[in-house]
Amino acid sequence: MGAALRVGVAYPEPPFNAMPGQSGLDIDVMTALAAAIAEEIEFVAYDGADFDGIFDRLAAGDYDCVIAGTTVTPERERKAAFLPPYLISGQGLAVDTARLPQVHSVDDLAGLTVGVQRGNTSEAIAQQLVDDGKAERVRVYDYGAVSTAIADLVAGGCDAVMKLAPALAELVKQVPGVELVQRGLSVEDIAVAVNPADQKLLARLQVAQAELEEDGTLQRVRRKWLGNPYVDQSVGML
Repeated sequence: MGAALRVGVAYPEPPFNAMPGQSGLDIDVMTALAAAIAEEIEFVAYDGADFDGIFDRLAAGDYDCVIAGTTVTPERERKAAFLPPYLISGQGLAVDTARLPQVHSVDDLAGLTVGVQRGNTSEAIAQQLVDDGKAERVRVYDYGAVSTAIADLVAGGCDAVMKLAPALAELVKQVPGVELVQRGLSVEDIAVAVNPADQKLLARLQVAQAELEEDGTLQRVRRKWLGNPYVDQSVGML
């Protein structure tokens, strides 16, 4: 490859990235993969307002890989090649239970506003709730403005936030009154995206990931950041 492996990262997305020391689940996964194929690595921050724009940058050759709790979708597969999922999770729902104690799930969102990030897979799920008459409207925040969305739960700018459950749980952990009230709103494969033009890199990373699963490295990384070593996060959870 010559130059360092350029990895596009969408910040902030704890626990995948932006954890203390600029570490996180994705950072550890990608660092282990790069070491396994004996490549130097450079993490490059993506600064777009729409998360899906990161895949345009990948296809254009600005990055070699992309990470950030990245869900595999048919639209994204047209712009990126994906490794096998290193995590299977789903969307969660957070509310300010002090302000809205009656909201326990998406079935309790009638007349309420759901906040999502632009380009996030939660956007379509939330819009479907509105289309089905189960919520009033969707408020879309720029990708990097998730902290504003969480603050709006308390201030009333939105009534619920939907986001990938591991990330949402981390984001609301220190916010008084705000709780993750529902998980498992979807089943999503989360994987490293690779520039589709570089099939050699894709093949090398596929072999490396399989070896890291086999020797327990990725299990240790998942346990460190999520408390659950399994690829499928619904396994072993109460």
